[in-house]
Amino acid sequence: MTRWRASLPLLATAALVALLAPGRALPSVPEETIPTLAPMLERVMPGVVNISTRSRVRMPQNPLFSDPFFRRFFNVPDMPQEQERQNLGSGVVVDAAGGHILTNNHVIAGADEVTVTLRDGRTLNARIVGADAEADVAVIQVEADNLSAVPLANSDALRVGDYVVAIGNPFGLGQTVTSGIVSALGRSGLGIEGYEDFIQTDASINPGNSGGALVNLKGELVGINTAIVGPSGGNVGIGFAIPTNMARSIMGQLIEFGEVRRGKLGVLIQELTPELADMFGIPPGSGVVVSQVVEGGPAAQAGVLAGDVITRINGQPVPSVTALRNAIGLQRVGTEVQVLVLRDGKEQAFKMVVSGEEARVKGAAPADVPALAGATLGPIPNDHPLRGEVEGVAVLQVMADSNAAAAGLRQGDIITAVNRQPVVSVQDVERAAKQGDRGLLIHLRRGNAALFIVIR
Repeated sequence: MTRWRASLPLLATAALVALLAPGRALPSVPEETIPTLAPMLERVMPGVVNISTRSRVRMPQNPLFSDPFFRRFFNVPDMPQEQERQNLGSGVVVDAAGGHILTNNHVIAGADEVTVTLRDGRTLNARIVGADAEADVAVIQVEADNLSAVPLANSDALRVGDYVVAIGNPFGLGQTVTSGIVSALGRSGLGIEGYEDFIQTDASINPGNSGGALVNLKGELVGINTAIVGPSGGNVGIGFAIPTNMARSIMGQLIEFGEVRRGKLGVLIQELTPELADMFGIPPGSGVVVSQVVEGGPAAQAGVLAGDVITRINGQPVPSVTALRNAIGLQRVGTEVQVLVLRDGKEQAFKMVVSGEEARVKGAAPADVPALAGATLGPIPNDHPLRGEVEGVAVLQVMADSNAAAAGLRQGDIITAVNRQPVVSVQDVERAAKQGDRGLLIHLRRGNAALFIVIR
């Protein structure tokens, strides 16, 4: 038995030699048994286009170069006032009849001319329908017959491990196909875009792939290739795509309005930290905390209160501030949404109509806090450099001759704690102030510095 097993490799080798002998043909294998993506790609690739743009950028010049005497004295040659720049990217035809093509905002941003090259070699001039810089989505349009559109999939059905294929124009080489899997879903907080809910994939994505298609094995569009993470700007197996459902929502508004009109609930929110989750008696990541409600906003009209924990929007969980921002910011103004909140351990459901008005909260002077007389406090403004970096209450105004000004409080300061109690609202400041009998010990952030001041 041992000798027979040992002879198997020799027999196999002899058989292979016999097959490869001159005059002997290799056995045929039915084509349908060979795994290949070719049939799917033959249908999809005509719907993926190459995009090139031209823009003219005014070159900064020293004012002396505009002085004729200076130019003549130093024999300064004429210098071009503008420089032409070119950019390459990709796009996906999503509406063959209307000629609408999805791509990234950064592919066409600032472009004076946009040219689309189709798979069949046709070159077309395109017009920019609209762009959304915050989500990095843009729609352009061409006039042409016999366009091929890529069908849109429900990107919410994607799972980690699903096979995907990236199609685009990397490095200007022309249409290129790479394959991989979905490595992760719901990637956010990367600082790449304002609205982030990325599909992460290890399908090779390189410069020039931006705006191209990420498709499933059915040939349906699941994402728009957008960004890469790598030390040299090249592919290292970490690429990101905007989910089709997000792009579809933005595209509809860009085609209808030429811009995105983002929805607002009229609340200021913060992350449910482990400490806050423990206080509320719920697991971390179960929702986001409402720190303040805008007077007259949709949430206020519905009955939402500061301290409520928003857990779901339209039945979908909101485990982070980013998730809630995406869920509401991508809703059309006037859309009714159902918001589930947790209040005192009990769930409550509210219906409200998304508003288009920016949440604006007026500042207030803390009541019954004489030490802070003359100071106006409120939420951290959207344009404050520490917005999103720290939590606290902003000093919006300080009267020059006030007690607060004399103690060193300045406009733009962010109060993070009063009498060693963290504060995120004016009401928090008022409550914490009552716990001290020797004045106020205020911890604040001023620029990159943190300091304590005492106000009596």
